[in-house]
Amino acid sequence: MTTAAGRGTVGTLPEGLGDAIRDTAAEIAALLSGAADTGIAVPGSEWTVGEAAAHLAQANELMADIAAGRERRHGDGTPQSLAAANALALAGFAERGAGPLAAMIVEQAEAFLGAVADRDAREGREGREPAGPGEPLHTPLGPMDLATLGSYLLTHMLGHGWDLARALRRPHMVDRRRVELTLPFLITAMPRVLDASAAAGLSARYEIRLWGGASFGVTFADGRPVVEARTPERPDCTILTEPVAFLLMALGRRGPWGATARGGVLAWGRRPWLAPRFPTLFAAP
Repeated sequence: MTTAAGRGTVGTLPEGLGDAIRDTAAEIAALLSGAADTGIAVPGSEWTVGEAAAHLAQANELMADIAAGRERRHGDGTPQSLAAANALALAGFAERGAGPLAAMIVEQAEAFLGAVADRDAREGREGREPAGPGEPLHTPLGPMDLATLGSYLLTHMLGHGWDLARALRRPHMVDRRRVELTLPFLITAMPRVLDASAAAGLSARYEIRLWGGASFGVTFADGRPVVEARTPERPDCTILTEPVAFLLMALGRRGPWGATARGGVLAWGRRPWLAPRFPTLFAAP
């Protein structure tokens, strides 16, 4: 095991997550370093490259503060409140330069990892297992343990990193290994971002599989979901999806029909027609 300053497992974080956070921040910074104009529009967004990068820098700082035990409030968990909180935060933060924002994104990702290492060391001094869940932390999407918060940070960077790569016409950094590390956050967050009107009356058992082996289950009973790391017995609909396509659908960056047309989604079971409906049951924050 190494500390946050090194490579490898970082205490409370699952193996590979610390490296993925660090590498993703560095790759986003490298994208920005080649951006001569941060006023370029981000496709599918109201933000420019500079605004998206500023949001990322602020969000990384927010996550680092939460990991360090500093209470931060940022909306009430609904997509509308998070959008309003993001707009308010951006309005109060004038920096739009590629270099300063790139440095801040990396700096605050490292601050998060440093907070994890500090918390592990403190728990070790108190005789507790550093790999234990610890006290729940209050995040913009509800209480989470530190490992899930790290997965949240990675997920958020990957979504906006993909946006920036598209805007700047550069390769993105989303890959299977990193997508699998987003699953703890996605499994935790999915019930909290349910579109209740879209799910109304639905009773179904979904098995979600990613190419490469990761899987989880979502069971709806009269519109109410239970999301678990294990898959349900006798699922009504099994969805096999390419990992990058899965994350982009989960984050609202790609629709189910587009992913299916690209060969990124297959479905079978007693009710395979439920597959295209699945991504529409959740409202990405």
